[in-house]
Amino acid sequence: MQSVALLLLVMTLTACSTAQQTQGDATSEQGEQAEQGSEDEQVTIVYSRGKDDTKGTEKLVEAFEEKYPNIKVDVREMPTDTGKQHDAYVTAFNARSSEIDVLDIDVIWPAEFAQAGYTMELDRFIEQDGFDLAQYNEGALAAAQFNGKQWALPKFIDAGLLFYRKDVVSDDEVPTTWDELQQLAKEKQGENGTKFGYAFQGMQYEGLVCNAIEFVASYGGAIIDENGDVVVNSPETIKGLEKMVEIARSDIVPDNVTTFTEPETYTAFIEGQSVIIRNWPYVYALANDEDQSKIVGNVGVAPLPAGDKGSAAALGGWMTAINKNSEHPKEAWEFLKFAAGPEGQKINAIYGGRAPAIPALYEDEEVLEANPFYAEEGFVKALENAVPRPVAANYQEISEVMQIHISQAMTGQITVEEAVQRMEADIDEKLVQ
Repeated sequence: MQSVALLLLVMTLTACSTAQQTQGDATSEQGEQAEQGSEDEQVTIVYSRGKDDTKGTEKLVEAFEEKYPNIKVDVREMPTDTGKQHDAYVTAFNARSSEIDVLDIDVIWPAEFAQAGYTMELDRFIEQDGFDLAQYNEGALAAAQFNGKQWALPKFIDAGLLFYRKDVVSDDEVPTTWDELQQLAKEKQGENGTKFGYAFQGMQYEGLVCNAIEFVASYGGAIIDENGDVVVNSPETIKGLEKMVEIARSDIVPDNVTTFTEPETYTAFIEGQSVIIRNWPYVYALANDEDQSKIVGNVGVAPLPAGDKGSAAALGGWMTAINKNSEHPKEAWEFLKFAAGPEGQKINAIYGGRAPAIPALYEDEEVLEANPFYAEEGFVKALENAVPRPVAANYQEISEVMQIHISQAMTGQITVEEAVQRMEADIDEKLVQ
């Protein structure tokens, strides 16, 4: 099948509210027809998600197709960059494309996609099947709700973590502050074949915002406070970003760290090039995968270092939703229910290193065997220290403002003070609550 991007080159974009209502009615009719159809009818659905270098998605689809032999799943890989994923979906769904049936969406997208009419509300399916929503982490579940309805289900939760080479860094050497990290990374750089002391996501994209939030929060700063006020221009925020810029422009990180996303970061780690990295929980599974990692058995996990006000980890995670214009809503729901339910989340935890959004799975022996750090104090603390990204109805615009000015500071085009001043003005102008 052609990619979404190629398909969209020949599609005409329309955004008429009347057409959307008509399409919505048609979708409901399609759903009712599908539910009355034969269970033996062979149906293929398209599941779209970002790149997955673990075995999680592969094993998930295999298990689903074995359980539901009449439903085949075609996995569509989207760009690693979450911003590019977001834009591709917006373009496709504005054109009312039905090519994608099920999609993974960032924790910051559900309200936007629901309001725009991109995703299908799930309440009818949930009620029909008696699907238990109480099994989910309350915060993760709430992030998938909008206007009192459920528009997605949590698939996994994330929090930024520190990963280190246990054959280079002993447990009593693990840095607990950003200053300690800089010193240790400098001392250990070059040991056991390493080239870098530290690596993180420095490219101008959503991952940069997550890193920035962690630095800012660890020094007591914020972007938008609980009252919805723009508070980015503060000494605490400036100090946090100055530490981030200091590290980004130091000799302990790769020269091209401003091109690093998650894959570049974990590749440097599992190839044995970096002593320490910042990334998400799934890296533990990658780093212990004998088929692609050179550091199996030497992977340590710890909370991110602290600033003046303690450690902070960006709260992340992904949801699974259904395209409102799917031609196979029943089958799409069966896959979503499986992928985001206990069976799917267990598979993703074991083979993909994805932290479950269903708390009961943290007591599952097989899950803990595959991810022993789930039971460690460091992982628990990371989840406890998780902080959300700025809350705004137009978060994507706020994120883009942050990306631009923080990137300019990291590359030396402007000072951190100038970056903060520009963020304050631009966010204040664009903010929609």
